[in-house]
Amino acid sequence: MSQAKTTSWIYKFLLLGTIWGSSFLFISFGLDALTPTGIAFWRSAIGALTLLLVLLVLRIKLVRGWSSWVKLWIAGLFMSAMPAVLFGYAQQHVTSALAAILNASTPIFTVIAILIAFRAEKPKPEVLVGLAVGLLGVFVVLGIWNGFGENEPLAIGALILAVTCYGIGSPFLRKYVEPLNLKPEAAVFGQVLTSAITLLPFYLTGALFVGPLGFSSVASMLALGILGTGLAYVMYYRLLAQVGSAIGSAVTYMSPIVGVILGVLLLGEQITWNEPIGAAVILFGAAVAQGRIRLGRIELKRDVKN
Repeated sequence: MSQAKTTSWIYKFLLLGTIWGSSFLFISFGLDALTPTGIAFWRSAIGALTLLLVLLVLRIKLVRGWSSWVKLWIAGLFMSAMPAVLFGYAQQHVTSALAAILNASTPIFTVIAILIAFRAEKPKPEVLVGLAVGLLGVFVVLGIWNGFGENEPLAIGALILAVTCYGIGSPFLRKYVEPLNLKPEAAVFGQVLTSAITLLPFYLTGALFVGPLGFSSVASMLALGILGTGLAYVMYYRLLAQVGSAIGSAVTYMSPIVGVILGVLLLGEQITWNEPIGAAVILFGAAVAQGRIRLGRIELKRDVKN
């Protein structure tokens, strides 16, 4: 790989990690003016408009067929609508840093979903080891020996349910949406558009605003929609095409780092000793479960022959 190409994907990698890691900061600012449902609706709606422009510019055709749209609607529920509401609700009661850290456990809950609902083969031992390590990391982050500490139990439950939604949505996409052979931009547009449509009646029947629309809340929603929900996905799929999934998908490991740093520096949040340690354990467990870190194996047959 040439130096120019290497530099190109590194910039994309760092930019993506920064965008997605900043989402938790933007949610905190958005809560000054909007309800959790309002945040979820506007980020989906703005993201859909952004992706529609991308489709028009790139001349990519829209998805056709009711069956395809139903599958995209289900994917949108688990990948956009429900987790967006749940993260918004949770961040009314917990720090953005804690939300970012627990979001890093998504690969762990993806493995759980695959084992329970999408199982195609017997899980490998390293997958089970990685799963156990990752769940241990979640317990460390939460400081389970102190109960939930100062955290609202319902908020913690919302965070865990949100990453569980991602855990279900990811294998659903691979099993039911990828075989449709859609352009990634068109597929993501379908997901966020159906998410916005689903959320609209819930948003309209509640409070449209809970505070004044200040610069920070408006800018945060535009950033969440245009960047985090819209352009970031286009950049992500291009990164995957350039460097492959092994490197490209590792961008999600940047999110908790960026989220914690921004929460501490810009929101004045405090983190406890167990949160960064638990985050490291979660990321290690996820890496093992996904095969990024291979555990050493004892070659029994070779020992017997000797």
